[in-house]
Amino acid sequence: MKMSEPGSALTRRGFASAFALLVAAGALAGCVVAPRRGAVVAVRPPPPRYEAPPPPPSERMVWDPGRWQWDGHDYRWVPGHYVERPYRDARWEPGHWAERNGGWVWVEGHWER
Repeated sequence: MKMSEPGSALTRRGFASAFALLVAAGALAGCVVAPRRGAVVAVRPPPPRYEAPPPPPSERMVWDPGRWQWDGHDYRWVPGHYVERPYRDARWEPGHWAERNGGWVWVEGHWER
């Protein structure tokens, strides 16, 4: 029996291996991989989208606007959400994309006094 003959053990093993590889690649294609902290993205992010925030669930909650997140190939939109104020006078400084080192880096949001 030749190796390429249909029904041979080698052909079945090759098909099974190729199928397993295809399934694994498909599963990984849906994964979103955030760039490591401080990583420079060469592609400029799109302009932010406007989202009308819903009413806050409590007085301690502050709206954190949505943002574009780099997934390693393209940007995808992450909707805004509420974050809880850690102390009374805390002011939320939203995250933003900043131009640095010939590309773009994400600067995390943080609380200020």
